[in-house]
Amino acid sequence: MKKFLALLLVAVMMLTMLAACGKKDEKKGDSDLKVGFIFLHDENSTYDKNFMDAAKAACEEMGVEYVQKTQITESNDCYDAAVELIESDGCDLIFADSFGHESFLMKAAKEYEDVEFCHATGTQAHTAGLDNFHNAFASIYEGRYLAGVAAGMKLNEMIENEEIKPEEAKMGYVGAFTFAEVISGYTSFYLGAKSVCESVTMDVKFTGSWYDETKEKEAANALIEGGCVLISQHADSMGAPTACENAGVPNVSYNGSTVKACPETFIVSSRIDWTPYFKYIIKCVLDDKAIDTDWTGTLETGSVALTDVNTDVAAEGTVEKLEEVKADLMAGKINVFDTANFTVGGETLDSYMADVDTDADFEKDTEVIEDGVFYESKHRSGPYFDLEIDGITLLDRNYGE
Repeated sequence: MKKFLALLLVAVMMLTMLAACGKKDEKKGDSDLKVGFIFLHDENSTYDKNFMDAAKAACEEMGVEYVQKTQITESNDCYDAAVELIESDGCDLIFADSFGHESFLMKAAKEYEDVEFCHATGTQAHTAGLDNFHNAFASIYEGRYLAGVAAGMKLNEMIENEEIKPEEAKMGYVGAFTFAEVISGYTSFYLGAKSVCESVTMDVKFTGSWYDETKEKEAANALIEGGCVLISQHADSMGAPTACENAGVPNVSYNGSTVKACPETFIVSSRIDWTPYFKYIIKCVLDDKAIDTDWTGTLETGSVALTDVNTDVAAEGTVEKLEEVKADLMAGKINVFDTANFTVGGETLDSYMADVDTDADFEKDTEVIEDGVFYESKHRSGPYFDLEIDGITLLDRNYGE
């Protein structure tokens, strides 16, 4: 009898272990999803590192495996990388982070209909007619506006301390290309500064590259030599922040804090936090639900973020002012592109047709001003604000790579 009971106990224990293993396998089955990430550069690019950090955080939190490919140019290399992630690595969900990746990622999406493809900053998903191809971006113009407020407060402090005269409150901006994404960014930054420093103007120089540390440093130095007393950027290296630190010129960076490298000049940085989007698309695939064709993150979703303010450099009261303006943005009390706050050729606009449904001829196809507001992000996630407003001077132009 004792022997029988012992055998029975062993059998029960084995069944319990098998049941536990079954549950473990079932849970593991929920996380069998593998996500592939395609990055234009590596972690030395502030732009790509921002994506990399979000990818790691989201995948670890969601319990899924991920594979990343770096230094993937905006060429057929993107298509090849996507195919390798699918064929060799077994990825079911692919994400690419650069504007120029889009057409090559779409090529892969057409061939692999059972794989989901998501792309940042793109413009074609809403017209492509592909169920497995998706665009995403965020209302980063709100983050840029907030960063501009911090810049404007610094200019006011410089004026009050008699370091500059009001008419010398000129900012410089280092941009990559004359694309709507860059125009939207530098315009919202300028409007944020102008909301607190009325006399501000801004010069913009373009590098013709998303990442070129030498060109970005040279552009920043040229702007400083041209009388710009504060610099910001939409380019991805440490070129501009380093130039500012060397020259002792206040800097508002992008995609992450540069306070460790530039403690004497860094004020604040705005960025898109891609973690909410990555978690969203992973959950959609796990739950077998459709991913939005065009997804826009906001301040409310936690997708638009600011770094901590460097209070050693920022003007007194900046932290409190940013919280106040952020609350007003979220409440709809402030609209970044309120047409009452800017002019084009001396005129206030009440109508504007933008190129939303992107085509080869860049045809203006969609009315985007309603009730005195240019509504960025309403008609697609990718930016389409391309107005050249008064107060901003483009020192050169670069429309393509």
